[in-house]
Amino acid sequence: MMFGFSLAYFLVILDTTVLTIALPDLRASLGGSLAGQQWAVNAYTVAFAASLLVGGAVADRYGAARIFKAGVVAFGAISLLSAAAPHLGVLVGLRALLGVAGALCTGGSLGLLPQLFPDPAARARATGLWAAITGTALAAGPLLGGLLVDLYGWRAVFLLNPPLALISLLAMRRVSSPRGHRGIDWRVQALACAFLGLVAQALIGPSVLAGVAAVAVLAALVPVERRSHAPALPGGLLAATWPELLAGTVANFAFSGALFVLTLLLQDTRHLDPLAAGLAFLPLTLPMTVNPLLTGRLVARYGPRPPILCGLTLLATGLAGVALTDALALWLVVMGFGLSFVLPALMAGMVNSAPPGTAGTAGGVLNAFRQAGATLGVAVMGVVGRPLLAAAVLTALTCLCYAAAAWRARTAALTMRVS
Repeated sequence: MMFGFSLAYFLVILDTTVLTIALPDLRASLGGSLAGQQWAVNAYTVAFAASLLVGGAVADRYGAARIFKAGVVAFGAISLLSAAAPHLGVLVGLRALLGVAGALCTGGSLGLLPQLFPDPAARARATGLWAAITGTALAAGPLLGGLLVDLYGWRAVFLLNPPLALISLLAMRRVSSPRGHRGIDWRVQALACAFLGLVAQALIGPSVLAGVAAVAVLAALVPVERRSHAPALPGGLLAATWPELLAGTVANFAFSGALFVLTLLLQDTRHLDPLAAGLAFLPLTLPMTVNPLLTGRLVARYGPRPPILCGLTLLATGLAGVALTDALALWLVVMGFGLSFVLPALMAGMVNSAPPGTAGTAGGVLNAFRQAGATLGVAVMGVVGRPLLAAAVLTALTCLCYAAAAWRARTAALTMRVS
């Protein structure tokens, strides 16, 4: 069972990065501007991020296993249609639908974790294994994408998904989950989707009109969320977990933005073919394949905060190294270790602290913030000067902010014990 839902999440996360390496071949095949290429990547991450909240809520309401299986079926079918896309506009639309299907898979898999592993320590170790499999997808996207594009072109990127989705579905065919009682406010979910999409359009365009519309949607979202019987953010969740949400957002902002910038550098400036560019990212892949297993054990023993602080420090160091030196392989290894500490610890902490019956929603909130960060990373780092150095500084500041929040929480806990 662990293999089944990890494989599905592997596919979901793989699709956040696998198309990046195929952009030059996609441009040659379908044409389009730089903004159009960014939307070929961002249509998936925008829809995925915006739908993660509703994906988690739907999983908690209708049963995690049922929603997971529906998402896997949709993901495989839409991938087939994406492989046959006749022009860039159709591909962008299908990528958005693929993001919604990925959100259903994610919400279902996160809802299944507490069900399959009720003990928190065992759940932390299982999350480490899950992250080892899915973290491989995050970093292996450029390598696998480069291999497929080099052999068969960009359409092969999508043909990989259907057979693996079928394997995942067969592995999970006997798993079931009870329905929950938490309601869903579709007005809130629709406004959240609209807000994130407009923000991304404002940054990618750039578009003043989209920015104004985003502010207007946010102004409508806030009072509706406050009055809702089933808010997208459960009461107290944002206040209690904002440091983790900040860390996840910045980590994905830095990683996805760096991946976009480095891919263009390797192929457009250094003139590497897709396979060679993918192989250049191999040092990033290896730590994310192995180290989450260690992270899971560290979280089970010490809690999530020490691995998160260590990971943010390493990620900032790796980004600075890539920006300031030519030793790309060395600093990609450092970045890989940083991400493999941060991401599993964040997920374990969010799922473990979620109230009963809301694990899918809590995980969806974290992943929504993470994917929002990834979307903004691709949009912003393609247009700012010295983007990798700027990402390193932002990550370092986030590390300091998280350390301060962790110290305050520790001090408050000690004060309560003494009193």
